[in-house]
Amino acid sequence: MSDTLTGGLTAASTLAGRGIRLSRRNLDAVITSMMLPIMLMLVFVYFFGGAIDTGTRYVTYVVPGVLVLCAGFGASGTAVSVSEDMRLGVVDRFRTLDVGGTPFLAGHVAAAVTRNALSTALVLGVAFAIGFRPAATPGGWLAAIGLLLAYITAVSWLSAAIGLVTRTAEAAGAVTFFMMFLPYPSSAFVPVETMPSWLHGFAEHQPVTPLIESMRGLLLDQPVDNSPWIALGWCAGLLALALAAAGFLFRLRTR
Repeated sequence: MSDTLTGGLTAASTLAGRGIRLSRRNLDAVITSMMLPIMLMLVFVYFFGGAIDTGTRYVTYVVPGVLVLCAGFGASGTAVSVSEDMRLGVVDRFRTLDVGGTPFLAGHVAAAVTRNALSTALVLGVAFAIGFRPAATPGGWLAAIGLLLAYITAVSWLSAAIGLVTRTAEAAGAVTFFMMFLPYPSSAFVPVETMPSWLHGFAEHQPVTPLIESMRGLLLDQPVDNSPWIALGWCAGLLALALAAAGFLFRLRTR
C-alpha cells in the first residue's frame, strides 16, 4: 500500500511538472487567463465603481470577487488540457507505464493550482497598486487563502471531469464557461440586494457567494458569521462530486 501511494504521488508530481511545462508552451492561453480578470477589475473599478454604492471603496469590495473569477478562469484550462490528452492518445501511453487515472488527473489539477497561485498573486499585486488596502489579521489571510485554495482545487477537479466527457478542446472550453460565469450573478461586483428580486434566490444560494462573502469579511477583518463553513461545504460537495465523476468517466473512456 505504501509503495502504491508513493508511486502515485511520484507520478502525479511528475505529471504536474509536465502540465506546467506545457503551459509555458501555450503562453497565449496563460496570459489570457491572467490578464482577463485584471482587465475586468480595472473596468469595474474605473468605469463603473463610481456609480455603485457598496458602503466602502469599490476596489476594496470587488477584489475578493475578482480573485474567485480568476480561479474559475485558471481552472477552466484543466478541462482543455485533459481533453487534448485524451484526444491525442497521450493517456494510453501513460497507462502502458502503469500510470493510473488518479495520478494522471491529479497532475493536471496540481498544475492548475500552481498556475492559479501565480495568477492570484498577480491580481493581488495589481489590486494593491490601484488602492486595495485589506485590514486582515495573519489568521484572516490564512483563512482567506485556504478557502480560495479549496475552491480552486474543487473546480479544477470538476474541470478535469469535464475534460474527460468532452471530445474536443473547444467543447471543453465552452462547457467550463458556466463555471467562469458563476461570479457574475453573485455578490462579486454588486450587492445581491441591488439585483432583481427573481435573481436573489440563485445569487444567495450558489457556491461562490458565501465564498466571496467569507473572503471579503476575512480580508477586511469584518464578521463573517457562518459563511466560511457554508463555502467549505460547497467546496467539499463539489470536490466529492468531481472525484466520483472523474473516476467513473476515466474508466469509461479508457476501458
